[in-house]
Amino acid sequence: MKINLIAFGIAKEILKSKQLEFDLSAGDTISSLKEKLLQKYPEFSKLKSLSFAVSENYQEDSYSLHENDEVVIIPPVSGG
Repeated sequence: MKINLIAFGIAKEILKSKQLEFDLSAGDTISSLKEKLLQKYPEFSKLKSLSFAVSENYQEDSYSLHENDEVVIIPPVSGG
C-alpha cells in the first residue's frame, strides 16, 4: 500500500523532499513505518524524538496505517 509522507524541518532535509510517496505492507503501523524509515534513512536515528500525525492528529506507534493516508513527520522542535 502507498502512503503520502509530508516532512518538516530536519525530516525534510533527511528525505531531501517535503513530500513523497512511501510503500508499506497492509497492516503496517506507525512503529513499522519508523523502522522502515530508519532502514532507508539512517540519519533519523540521530534525532531525539520523532512524532507522526495522520489526518492532522498525533498518533501512537500502534496506530494502523491505511492506503493513501497522509502521514506528517514531526521532528523535534527547539525554540527559545
